[in-house]
Amino acid sequence: MPGHPSGLGWTPDGRLFVVSMEDRRLLRLDPGGLAEVADLSRLASFHCNDMVVDRQGRAYIGNFGFDLYYGGEPKPAVVVLVEPDGRARVVADDIMFPNGTVITPDGRTMIIGESFAARLTAFDVQPDGSLTNRRVWATLDGAVPDGIFLDAEGAIWVASPISHEVLRVREGGEVTHRARVEKQAFACMLGGPARRTLFICTASDGHPEKSRAARDGRIEVVDVDAPGAGLP
Repeated sequence: MPGHPSGLGWTPDGRLFVVSMEDRRLLRLDPGGLAEVADLSRLASFHCNDMVVDRQGRAYIGNFGFDLYYGGEPKPAVVVLVEPDGRARVVADDIMFPNGTVITPDGRTMIIGESFAARLTAFDVQPDGSLTNRRVWATLDGAVPDGIFLDAEGAIWVASPISHEVLRVREGGEVTHRARVEKQAFACMLGGPARRTLFICTASDGHPEKSRAARDGRIEVVDVDAPGAGLP
């Protein structure tokens, strides 16, 4: 992928959605290869990144908002909703670097990490996919949310690159567990036979040139108590 893959998600019929980061597109992996679902270049102000897909096959996609790697001034960004037919629209704005995103199993709440605000922000999901009732779900002290994942008890595991850890956070901000890693933690998810294995993507640096040169990315695993939540 010349545009570099970022967020991943599965459609209800089992096909893989892939965010193409630098050219700001949503792609779908079909039997014949990658096909474009939507061009987001008119809506996303910079590179697209993480994504979550709901039970209706709608994709919610964030973007950097500014040139993170080469000295850009931090600016708020938007969250774009892509319908299964490829129609796209902005459903949230003024998000400080929207990153990891989850939807609760009942499909009623979406929670997104705002990396440059050090918080998790929640919205109510309306039947048409619109987002309303914005509120702070948790404020993080000394951590920056990147990839996130919801467990069956309603807590969220948060990958935090700057603090070299994945922390488990309850609504309101209580941190119940911390999984420390040597390098930076960029993404996490719960899986395995009982969904009690925490998979963590780590690397020494998130800068694209530095990471390609180092080639030290890993997937690390930790056993945890609460299993992962069901699919949104």
